[in-house]
Amino acid sequence: MIRISCDVHTHTLASRHAYSTIDENVRAAAEQNFEVLGSTDHFSGMLYPERDVRNFQFFFNVKSWPREWHGVTLLHGCEADIVDGDGHLFGCDIPVDREINGAPLKHPTTLKKRVFRDCDYVIASIHRKDFTLGQTPAQNAQMYVNALQDPKVFILGHLGRSGVDFELDPVLEAARDLGKLIELNEASLSDSWKRDKSLAPCRHIAERCAELGVQVSFGSDSHISCGIARYENVRKLLEDIDFPNELVACRSKEAFLAAARAALPDFAL
Repeated sequence: MIRISCDVHTHTLASRHAYSTIDENVRAAAEQNFEVLGSTDHFSGMLYPERDVRNFQFFFNVKSWPREWHGVTLLHGCEADIVDGDGHLFGCDIPVDREINGAPLKHPTTLKKRVFRDCDYVIASIHRKDFTLGQTPAQNAQMYVNALQDPKVFILGHLGRSGVDFELDPVLEAARDLGKLIELNEASLSDSWKRDKSLAPCRHIAERCAELGVQVSFGSDSHISCGIARYENVRKLLEDIDFPNELVACRSKEAFLAAARAALPDFAL
């Protein structure tokens, strides 16, 4: 029986279209006897029309969070949008030359670098696919590979519901060779309006991960605390295809942290 004890794709009120606090999410994870919660609010143009560092300051004080809270190890990350056909991530072209209080920075940077600096890891996802439509499947695969090569990106989020036409194996092989993870996303399989389009692609991705030896992560992608650490549909999918337990990076705290340490040069936990 597949056991998952780490939910590493979740959202709080800071994502604007989510409804729970970080404390509520941690408590929900503890109630499900989960070992790890990763909080990964959206880092995306969908949050605010203004490209202003102050709109993203909720990422800047995460060091105030306890690492162990209600018996759960708490990781802080973000879900960053892939924004173009080359695999660039949101914020890479947004200059930052001042702190949130208006004080000038000695060393100007970009919003991406400023936010990623304090993230344990990053999930790279697509939430709008219009920029991929003029590209070939091979080009879209390279887009994902380029995103994976960012030193903070650890996970490709909800590939099965992106709607992007891409060559799968080159992406999975790159993830395997880089030690990075392909997400199996509960929301893609539990929300009826997503499931109809997502089930077959998600199953195919999981099957190829098993065949190619690619590690997978688990994310509830929950935007409210009652969905945290729920994985009934992902578990059924994995068990239906007899997925190798050793490739489930979220099977335990030790397995997930070991995978992150191996793949991410700055992962310090």
